Amino acid sequence: MGYGMIGYVVPHSKYPAGYHCNPKLPLPFMNIASQKNFIAVYHMGIYASPKLLKWFTDAYTKMGLGKPDMGKSCLRFKKPEDIPYKLIGELASKITPEEWIAAYEKNFKR
Repeated sequence: MGYGMIGYVVPHSKYPAGYHCNPKLPLPFMNIASQKNFIAVYHMGIYASPKLLKWFTDAYTKMGLGKPDMGKSCLRFKKPEDIPYKLIGELASKITPEEWIAAYEKNFKR
């Protein structure tokens, strides 16, 4: 659990520096939350990688689901039956922890 959500992280054993906002915390990667009006999936890779974001939005649209309801790293779904589970699973497998660490250090870490 992290930030009140189910969280998937890069553990300190793999990335000892931790999250730049609070190095005591592991590096966040993906979270799932039930918000007041939607279910949110947060995937930091689509925030850091324009190529991954394009892949996801193209794949989502090709599924006939229209344009995804998104923030920078947030995918919002009104109902559980609206979630393209297979596509989210594919998204989760598109970036390795090592690739995420490299993107994080390039884009975010100061």
